[in-house]
Amino acid sequence: MDETQHDLPAEERHVPVLLATSVELLVPALQEPGSVYVDATLGMAGHATAVLQAAPHARLVGIDRDPEALELARARLDREGVGDRATLVHATYDELPEVLEELGLPGAHGVMMDLGLSSFQIDTTDRGFSYSVDAPLDMRMDSASDGPTAADLLRDLPEAEIARILHDLGDERFAKRIAHRIVEQRQIAPLTRSGELVDLLDRAIPGASKASGGHPAKRTFQALRIAVNEELEILASAIESALDCLHVGGRIVVESYHSGEDRLVKTAFARRTRSSAPPGLPVELEEHKPSFAPVVRGAVKADETERGSNSRAASVRLRALTRTRSAERAH
Repeated sequence: MDETQHDLPAEERHVPVLLATSVELLVPALQEPGSVYVDATLGMAGHATAVLQAAPHARLVGIDRDPEALELARARLDREGVGDRATLVHATYDELPEVLEELGLPGAHGVMMDLGLSSFQIDTTDRGFSYSVDAPLDMRMDSASDGPTAADLLRDLPEAEIARILHDLGDERFAKRIAHRIVEQRQIAPLTRSGELVDLLDRAIPGASKASGGHPAKRTFQALRIAVNEELEILASAIESALDCLHVGGRIVVESYHSGEDRLVKTAFARRTRSSAPPGLPVELEEHKPSFAPVVRGAVKADETERGSNSRAASVRLRALTRTRSAERAH
């Protein structure tokens, strides 16, 4: 890792996306003493710090799968004078119900999910997340886990599955061509470093297509990261768990950066805001009424100013709901 970047405090290494909007949406649900705010993707605590400062009666349960991120977050929360209201937990965010149960909490009043890769992980150059620095092809968000690395996937998966991952998780038009080159290469020597993969992608992607759309390796690196960390599978479960844990009047805010993420969030939110009354029923019974309502219309995007100053903001889609009733309903 760049030592200069490594030595910087968390607040100087990460600029939260749509920070003011997120705080404005969450704080109304966190006014009562002892209100529980769950930041399910804590990262370097940018959103969490701002929410705690704006909601002085709330307590934080911060979850992250990266132990190093948790250490940075703890230091930042302490520096900002809100660490005494924070409990940090090493877990994946689909484990939210277990985390709350272990802490003796019956639910949450606010939940934040800022999906995707954090600036901290991009800066941690020895993990292989960045296509701009040569490093081992790891890409595990929790480097202490025993799950497969990106190098493992590229060495072991069938060509068709590699192509599917690149196409579905990275929106890569040349997925089949790239997968074929990867399989050809591993017959000689498996790819083990990010620099090797970048060189292969540079050869595999036609020159005309490299003139626009950003770095040619961006989509492949995104797809592999999502696959290695099983991000969409975990998200699908985590969204349902987070919605279930909210008290009446509670709010959830989710920021997505990839079409697959946003599609999962949009679908889950639509299901919870839709009446379950059978078609043609003249009167909607109480038990058929939706248990959630949108707090914003559709998806909120960053404005031009923020997109210009923060590259992560370019693709963000923010969606938010509030819980309106507690009755159980099918979902």
